[in-house]
Amino acid sequence: MTCTNMAEPESKTPTADEVEDVEEIEANKQNKEADVASAGDIASQVMKNPQVLAALQEKLGSMVGAHSGYIQRWDIDIDRLPKVVKRRLKALKKLQFDVIKLESEFYKEVHDLECKYASKYVSMFDKRKEILTGNTEPTDEECDWPSEDEKDDEDKISKEDLKNKVKVEDKNEEKKDDSDTKGIPHFWLTIFKNVEMLSEMVQDHDEPILQHLQDIKVIFTETEPKGFTLEFHFASNEYFTDTVLTKHYTLRFEPDPEDSFSYEGPEIVKCQGCPINWVKGKNVTVKTIKKKQKHKGRGTTRTVTKTVTNDSFFNFFNPPAVPEDDAEMDEDLEALLAADFEIGHFIRDRIVPRAALYFTGEALDTDDYDEEENEEEGEEEDYDEDNDADYKPAEGEKPPECKQQ
Repeated sequence: MTCTNMAEPESKTPTADEVEDVEEIEANKQNKEADVASAGDIASQVMKNPQVLAALQEKLGSMVGAHSGYIQRWDIDIDRLPKVVKRRLKALKKLQFDVIKLESEFYKEVHDLECKYASKYVSMFDKRKEILTGNTEPTDEECDWPSEDEKDDEDKISKEDLKNKVKVEDKNEEKKDDSDTKGIPHFWLTIFKNVEMLSEMVQDHDEPILQHLQDIKVIFTETEPKGFTLEFHFASNEYFTDTVLTKHYTLRFEPDPEDSFSYEGPEIVKCQGCPINWVKGKNVTVKTIKKKQKHKGRGTTRTVTKTVTNDSFFNFFNPPAVPEDDAEMDEDLEALLAADFEIGHFIRDRIVPRAALYFTGEALDTDDYDEEENEEEGEEEDYDEDNDADYKPAEGEKPPECKQQ
């Protein structure tokens, strides 16, 4: 082994191999520094790209609240928990079931409370019907309710102008009083056309019939099985002889025995419509079609008339039957019943109590608010500045490169 004299370090001449090693070390050092600088430049450019930043933020956002590997393993291998832990979990599930049973009792009492207050609403809803049909003209005191339009107008005009405006309106009202307008024409039909869920059901041939609809009432059932009935009151018309059409819904307050922990409150489990006594030739729920049939042997043809179901709002009173407990529903039937239950619940909870606001559209504005907000959020997620003519890159930011198709 060669010893190096520490007192005279400069006296030794480096060999060629040692020179090459030093040069290689220096070269590697320079390459690493260049790589770091290059990576820093790339990272800086990447972090300035809004598309990359958005993707990175979305990825990070999706990680928030995610389970760690440890928790996931316990979720998957729950059966491998110690027996004492599984025993305690059983106790917690039994407690959870007791909570759900108590919750179902709560909803039963809520239904009883609805039944109690329903009688208090009757006089107000009857008054509404009398005004709608024109049987009663509201008094000045009953009409004393300010509107936003009136407030805006009063702020813009002077007192003198206001007096002149009142005189003109009074003259116009006198002229209108001479007309045959009675009540509020087409009140319920207008609501049905305003609400998307209901407008999809109303066909053109239904509209002349729904013009005769005078009132919709909700009748709560206090006895078992609990539920509610929708009553559609019609004026005399040329289409059917009935004055009231009904649709009854049965509610289940107890949790589903097969899936107790999915309980979220009472649910509709059954509905029953009513027969409609149509005037001959006026039944809009059916239509007649003609088909030509050709005889295979003789080659002759004949025309056959067949009656089939026609799209109509009044099919609402002839819902599909719910199978018995042991029978399984197919997907189509399940979807039809789910839609029917949703419509019945919406009419009960929203349309009947707030009919005037659905007629004016004010309730529609409230219902659409959250939907618009969600649509805006969706638009943000799908935003692409490549196709945005108003997009301007920040100072020092490179514009996105054109993508070759």
